[in-house]
Amino acid sequence: MTQQQWWRDAVIYQIYPRSFMDANGDGMGDLAGVTARLDYLAALGIDALWLSPFYRSPQADAGYDVADYCDVDPLFGTLDDFDRLLAGAHERGMRVIVDLVPNHSSSEHVWFQEALANPPGSPARARYIFRDGRGEQGELPPNNWQSIFGGAAWTRVEDGQWYLHMFDSTQPDFDWQNPEVGDEFERVLRFWLARGVDGFRVDVAHGMIKQPGLPDWDGEQVMVEGGNRGPMWDQDGVHDIYRRWHRILAEYGDDRMMVAEAWLKPERVARYIRPDEMQQAFNFDYLIAHWDAAELRTIIDRSLAVTGAVGATTTWVMSNHDGVRHASRLGLSNPGARPQKIGIGDEQPDEALGLRRARAIIMLTLALPGSAYLYQGEELGLPDHTSMPDRYRQDPGFFRTGGEDGGRDGCRVPLPWRADAPAFGFNDSGERWLPQPDNYADYAVDRQLDRPDSTLTLYQQLLKLRRDHNLGQGELAWAPSPREDVLVLTNGDVRVVLNLGDTPIDLPAAPLLAQSQPGVVNGTTLAGNAAAWLSAT
Repeated sequence: MTQQQWWRDAVIYQIYPRSFMDANGDGMGDLAGVTARLDYLAALGIDALWLSPFYRSPQADAGYDVADYCDVDPLFGTLDDFDRLLAGAHERGMRVIVDLVPNHSSSEHVWFQEALANPPGSPARARYIFRDGRGEQGELPPNNWQSIFGGAAWTRVEDGQWYLHMFDSTQPDFDWQNPEVGDEFERVLRFWLARGVDGFRVDVAHGMIKQPGLPDWDGEQVMVEGGNRGPMWDQDGVHDIYRRWHRILAEYGDDRMMVAEAWLKPERVARYIRPDEMQQAFNFDYLIAHWDAAELRTIIDRSLAVTGAVGATTTWVMSNHDGVRHASRLGLSNPGARPQKIGIGDEQPDEALGLRRARAIIMLTLALPGSAYLYQGEELGLPDHTSMPDRYRQDPGFFRTGGEDGGRDGCRVPLPWRADAPAFGFNDSGERWLPQPDNYADYAVDRQLDRPDSTLTLYQQLLKLRRDHNLGQGELAWAPSPREDVLVLTNGDVRVVLNLGDTPIDLPAAPLLAQSQPGVVNGTTLAGNAAAWLSAT
């Protein structure tokens, strides 16, 4: 495999900067904190970091409301801090991907402030989607679209016009039919490419172009089976944008990449990763899969088929900053179900069972050909904060729905580094922007390092084996299964057995390479809710 295709089998680690490590003690994670932990990440064995937004922002949506795309918010440090982080990662052989948010800006972006200061029909307003309202006095929104965060997707300004925001009212959507918008994002791309970043994760990659006329939509548009639907999603014009971006990245060498966040059916997602567009797209079908052998096998086969048809690589991801961590989801009575949140009054997961299954499913994930994305803390087995009092919640979706959507704060809690330290070692001051549950002490890094039975040690072991056996560039072949709740596959010289049932199964006689936790392999028997890697040679 040529070097410029590093992403085809890369293991990429998502860093949510505000919750990773806080170097200055103000309670908010920062870029200097990430730099201080680069040796930890290198020892874990990952290939690249993906940094969630750190740009200047009023933080109405945790930085996904960007006020300046070419500067670092003081909460997280400075451009010099970013340059030090980038250099430090590169020195350790790790790439760096940054988040790009092109569907919308912050309402405090200079462009939107200019739009508010100028009249309807002005060039300043044409950068966003402003429309006159319906009704006798324009008192009704221009259409019936709903915000992803709840409520109407339109907000009225003082002169009577309305602007579109598919997310929070502080996040006005750009009008990508305006060439000025495309030119500005070319400037943004070049700014970060010239600094040396290796790629971009593109937020809401399927949302920038809206159907002409902005027609009403009476169907479901949010998180329906198969992804987002409606005239506000997945319009053909988005592909012109990505073909342009592809050409821009190519000017900086053959090793820059883009990965799409697009909640769509796999066959539609594949259109974003054709050879002249993006290099990768997130595999959300895999992320929301249940603890079910037939469902997992179907998703894996479909994923490999649709990405292979366009010559792209497949990605595998189990958790991110937008949903309940899989260690908690897999401990529910319907394991793998994807609730909006788990909070006080909701079903509480079986913590031990969720962790056991999380350790088993990573052995399937890292054995699959393609690229894997890890969410910070999953290598520790972290659960969500499932008992966070509502008074601490900050997610705009929680407030816009009156608490009906519980928000994503539970998966964004600061990481535990030292069990007996203030804020579990997130910093030295004890300050933290979200509270950590008491059980995070059990998951702290210092309690897991060099401990052979820890989840962290398991991840380190599997990532090394994945590299040594070239699994990311391998080929999957299913093998006969002893039961319908068991998956058996080979990839090169590694055989993977995942027992999703509760009762043990017999294993083929072969040398053991790894097991999901000590003792689940007993001679030639594999316990329930467990996995093993065996030599297939």
